[in-house]
Amino acid sequence: MLSPSQGKLVRNGEERKSVICIEGNIASGKTTCLEYFSKTSNIEVLTEPVSKWRNVQGHNPLALMYQDPARWGLTLQTYVQLTMLDRHLSTVAAPVRMMERSLYSAKYIFVENLYRSGKMPEVDFAVLSEWFEWIIKNIAIPVDLIVYLQTSPQTCYERLKRRCREEERVIPIEYLESIHNLYEDWLIKQTSFKVPAPVLVSNIDCNVLYFIS
Repeated sequence: MLSPSQGKLVRNGEERKSVICIEGNIASGKTTCLEYFSKTSNIEVLTEPVSKWRNVQGHNPLALMYQDPARWGLTLQTYVQLTMLDRHLSTVAAPVRMMERSLYSAKYIFVENLYRSGKMPEVDFAVLSEWFEWIIKNIAIPVDLIVYLQTSPQTCYERLKRRCREEERVIPIEYLESIHNLYEDWLIKQTSFKVPAPVLVSNIDCNVLYFIS
């Protein structure tokens, strides 16, 4: 149940939990990271609801989006926005909630990439943007720390090919480069969109860890 607090809707009756979002490109190592922390008793891991994106009453909007982003981008991203909001608002028992990506990256990275690449009509982008702004304004979506798995597009591309997920077979390296550049602008340069929390950067290629306040 949701109740109003400081002008926003928040989950009623649940103690405030720390929220950590693991961000990064496709095949940057998020699953491996989350699997490690899932073995810790005081952390509850929430992965991206990919299985839902692959099956909405028998339809696969994820595969459809990769095949024809101009036609299916709005369909998938509307559902992504809904399911990621559900992840943010879900009840967890552990004192720490660790999420794979977030509502913020769904908008700032993937919706933005569709629009900038010319594969999402301006009206679709406007609709998704207004939905996102309404959510941020009216619902509490707290994030305490962002862990950015900084990985080169080439490394991600090689991993992507090795894991052979059906929907990802059509992804070119140029797509991964675009996603990488948007993440760098958002979390490293911090020149594109507001960053909702401090950023801990783990450079996978160089094995370097550093903090951005």
